[in-house]
Amino acid sequence: MTERFKPSVTVAAVIERDGRYLLVEELTSEGLLLNNPAGHLEQGESPEEGVIREVLEETARHFQPTAWLGLYMSRFLRPSRGQDVTYVRVAFVGDVGEQIPGQAFDAPVQRTLWMTLEEIRACRERHRSPLVLQCIEDHAAGRRLPMEALFTHPSLYEPPEHH
Repeated sequence: MTERFKPSVTVAAVIERDGRYLLVEELTSEGLLLNNPAGHLEQGESPEEGVIREVLEETARHFQPTAWLGLYMSRFLRPSRGQDVTYVRVAFVGDVGEQIPGQAFDAPVQRTLWMTLEEIRACRERHRSPLVLQCIEDHAAGRRLPMEALFTHPSLYEPPEHH
């Protein structure tokens, strides 16, 4: 029997204010790259809870999701390390408060930046993933999906035991 396909599930936030988008600059094995505030979904948390946590960890700002942007997929190959990862990204739109004074960013985040769509389009080679720009383009085009389209069953928090 072949091994079951297990994609890596991530959550991401698209945050726009006055025509600029909030991005994080991360130190990766490929150098300093730009990403939406994003990260891996953890066991026992809903996508909404995950994105709120990730934005706080990466930007030191409280995030309030206001809409679901969509479900995105991409694949990353790094043959030198035997890596072949498919990412499933659950992306949200929302608002942030001001940066919390004295709160550090999670490593590997070096800093946050507010960039225009044109600036983001002009530096594609520095994007951590092709999904960075795709999510921002979808936001700029006006895509907003209802939060009610995402459902988290209570068993996520208290899984029933099967005997």
